[in-house]
Amino acid sequence: MVQEVILVDSENRQIGTMEKLEAHRLGLLHRAFSIFVFNAKGETLLQKRAQTKYHSSGLWSNTCCSHPIPNAAQLETVNDRLKVEMGFDCELDLLFKFEYRTDFLNGLIEHELDYVYVGKSDETPIPNPDEVSEYKWISWRDLINSIDRNPEEYTYWLYEIMKRDEIHDYVLVFL
Repeated sequence: MVQEVILVDSENRQIGTMEKLEAHRLGLLHRAFSIFVFNAKGETLLQKRAQTKYHSSGLWSNTCCSHPIPNAAQLETVNDRLKVEMGFDCELDLLFKFEYRTDFLNGLIEHELDYVYVGKSDETPIPNPDEVSEYKWISWRDLINSIDRNPEEYTYWLYEIMKRDEIHDYVLVFL
C-alpha cells in the first residue's frame, strides 16, 4: 500500500501530496507528528524502532511518530497511529509544532513540519513488531542524561524535540 504525505510550504499551506519515500528522497517539506505519552509516575514511554524501518531503524524514539493521512482529520490519524504502533490510545493534545531538516546516511532527507502531541496513560503497551522492537518507560531526567551521553542511540527528531523549551515546560508542569 502506497502511503502519501502532505506537502506544505513554509507557511504550512498544503501544496500537494506525494508518496512518502519519494518525499524523503527529494527532501520536500511535509507534515509529520510525534507523540509523547507520560504515565502517573511522570515517566515517558519510548519505543525502539524496528530494524525493518527505512531509516533510523534500531534507534530509541518518542512513543510514536508518523505522518498525517491526506484528507483525514489529523487528530484522528494521530490517535489511530498510536493504536497501530503501541496497541493503546489515550487523549492527546497538541503542544507545539516545529520544522526540522536532516540528511541520513542512506540518502534520505527528513524535512518535516512536526506536530508534537502529549498524552497521559498507564496502559501497558502492546507494540506492533513491524514498527517497534522494544519499549520502555523512562524518567525525564534519565532520558535527558541518556541522550547527552549516547545521542547516537536516539532518533534525530527526538533529539531536536528535546532541545525545545515547550516540551520541558510541559514536563515541569506535569510533574
